[in-house]
Amino acid sequence: MLLFQDLAQDPETGLVVSEEKTLSVIDLIFSGGTGSIVIISLLFIMLGIALYIYFERILAIKAASKIDKNFMNQIRDYVSSGKLDAAKILCAQNDSPVARLTEKGISRIGKPLDDINTAIENAGTLEVYKLEKNVTILATVAGAAPMIGFLGTVIGMILAFHEMASSGGQAEMGSLASGIYTAMTTTVAGLIVGIIAYIGYNHLVNRTDKVVHAMEANAVEFLDLLNEPL
Repeated sequence: MLLFQDLAQDPETGLVVSEEKTLSVIDLIFSGGTGSIVIISLLFIMLGIALYIYFERILAIKAASKIDKNFMNQIRDYVSSGKLDAAKILCAQNDSPVARLTEKGISRIGKPLDDINTAIENAGTLEVYKLEKNVTILATVAGAAPMIGFLGTVIGMILAFHEMASSGGQAEMGSLASGIYTAMTTTVAGLIVGIIAYIGYNHLVNRTDKVVHAMEANAVEFLDLLNEPL
């Protein structure tokens, strides 16, 4: 609900008095005409998509970051004692990128170290791709939403000035001002959607980087394990 003051002249006293008027957000949206309604509806759809992707990805990343602190110690014990099958079973029981990379490395034991390293890197690339699934859509929404909102404002301004031109410059200032601030609502809506998507995108990137760093650290630890003398 928006509250603003309007100046009006009292017909009895001739004095200018201040009147308070209220305008709900719904009224503001629907008073902007078909173009404004279509653009704001599109922005709401984009907001829904952005929120869905954010919460779906944050849950997936949270699940991927869970790993038993003793996982690598157990892998070290199994590999050192030659129990590779037990090590693979342990990896299969842990549904995480770290476990899958480790399992890929274990399956290559016996081959040159460079081959093992390459296999782990290739598997890591696939895991990162899975973590970043649909995240670029958030970046697209963050960039496109403000521009779409600004497009609605430009269209509204064109219509407002067209009305003024059509009336020979005698357009009522009240209706002209009403059309202008209604047109501005699309820019506000676009900025809100863009800011939300931008914050969500950066948060997901930060969380993904933490998982990637954990994958890299465990991959290095596993390769160091293979270099240790038996």
